[in-house]
Amino acid sequence: MNDDLRERVEREAEKHALLNAVKHESDANVGAVMGPLMGDNPEFRAHADDIPGVIGGVIGRVNDLSYDDKRERLEELAPDELAELEAEDEEDEHDLPSLPNVDDVDEVRMRCAPNPNGPWHVGHARMPAVIGTYRDRYDGWFCVRFDDTDPETKRPDLDAYDAILDDLDYLGFEPDDVYRASDRLETYYQHARDLIDMGGAYTCSCSGEAFSELKNAGEACPHRDKDADTVHEEFEDMVAGKYESGEMVLRVKTDIEHKNPALRDWVAFRMIDTPHPREEASEYRCWPMLDFQSGIDDHLLGISHIIRGIDLQDSAKRQQFVYDYFDWEYPEVIHWGHVQVDAYDVKMSTSTISELIDEGELDGWDDPRAPTLKSLRRRGIRGEAIVDAMVELGTSTSDVDLAMSAIYATNRDLIDDETDRRFLVRDGTELALGGEPPAEATPPLHPDHEERGVREIPVGDAVLLEPADIPDDGTRVWLKGLGCVEATADGLEFTGADIDVVREEGVDVVHWVPAAESVPVRLRTSTGDVSGRAEPGVAELESDEMVQFERVGFARIDHHDGDETVAYYTHD
Repeated sequence: MNDDLRERVEREAEKHALLNAVKHESDANVGAVMGPLMGDNPEFRAHADDIPGVIGGVIGRVNDLSYDDKRERLEELAPDELAELEAEDEEDEHDLPSLPNVDDVDEVRMRCAPNPNGPWHVGHARMPAVIGTYRDRYDGWFCVRFDDTDPETKRPDLDAYDAILDDLDYLGFEPDDVYRASDRLETYYQHARDLIDMGGAYTCSCSGEAFSELKNAGEACPHRDKDADTVHEEFEDMVAGKYESGEMVLRVKTDIEHKNPALRDWVAFRMIDTPHPREEASEYRCWPMLDFQSGIDDHLLGISHIIRGIDLQDSAKRQQFVYDYFDWEYPEVIHWGHVQVDAYDVKMSTSTISELIDEGELDGWDDPRAPTLKSLRRRGIRGEAIVDAMVELGTSTSDVDLAMSAIYATNRDLIDDETDRRFLVRDGTELALGGEPPAEATPPLHPDHEERGVREIPVGDAVLLEPADIPDDGTRVWLKGLGCVEATADGLEFTGADIDVVREEGVDVVHWVPAAESVPVRLRTSTGDVSGRAEPGVAELESDEMVQFERVGFARIDHHDGDETVAYYTHD
């Protein structure tokens, strides 16, 4: 090996040793450096027997440096590789991949564009969870833009605007701005006029069936070559409401022979006779299609990155024609697959849920059987738990399944430490209690927080146990917070309070409530209501307080209805 080659080997070895050491924040070693060194420099392979001896000294000198000195030296030798390494490290810190070409924009600007036809179901949470996380990650901006320009087929619900913003707040995000597309009709009209001037749009009175036949055959509509004055005149008549529904549309002129028929001269505006439910928009009859409205808004609002379902790939292609006419640059687009959520019998569909509510099958949007954010909120599930689960799904183009157990696990971590314990017995069986039990049981409010104190539960002459917990005659169970009892022909006999019977003899531990002083509870769950009786202190709990019914699960106290306490089951 001549001196020139030795110098090159040492230089490359130093770079790779530094990369290895900085990446792992530890000393480099010959084995870890040899592979990438030889891979990047195939001409070294002829000297493979000599190279370990050359790079050994280089690695020793690198390992003598502090981490900061290693990083500084690597920045001198290979700044691009260091930047790439740090980008990978940053990527590893996030569940979401980096946004594409994020360095090419001055500010990351994203939008959440719901159709306000009802409050959000669980699947809707994915979009705000992801774009809100990106906003925070890049110190960017995001808006809520209600795409409410279909007053007939996807008719807006006037209550849904505030309901959706309330759902967003529950998830922990506040939009930087809020827009309603139905407030922006004049803006869309003006861009349509400009497009007509460019020769990029024409009015068409063909029936849907007739145009479909022409389109599928790759033949131009007979109205395609109208002069601009005629198109303007007919479009203004559309704006003035002079046509009936289906009588006239405005089409974007694309490529009538495009290989994808869905992109051929698509509709930008149509007539709708049904008034918009918002008073401010109720007089309009000429409404933009979503692809036109959304495309215009994305540009005017400076949207840098769009996330949308993979089934909407044609939307970007349609809108690109409009962007080309106006010489605009299209935002970066991330397409993702659908999310499916388990654990519900009710279909995750806004229209389906709305119908079930109207038919009285569900009590409302916050019914625990409904797969909605309002339901999860009423059950005591933190918005943060939902966001974490949605972010972990990433942005894959494949359909993904979300197990509710993932949300429950995160929520359990969030609430367990601060949630006090209580007893609730479902379908309880009353058993006489003999012997000499204490007059009062004193189980802890929380097993990990002795400083919180105990619950004082009167015992009385009888207790309630769940059927599965009733011991056979002659066997014993440990009543939590009270002591050991043995089953007899007459009921239960108190035998003592020595916990060793649990530790050494394996006596089962069960929960219980006093028969006389327990209070009725209706526990609302995702599979129906459950009746039970709880220790008396439950009747004094405040609405919205969380409890863990021991051996049953977490629940949120909703309200007290006379003598009955109504609680919503959270999860186990």
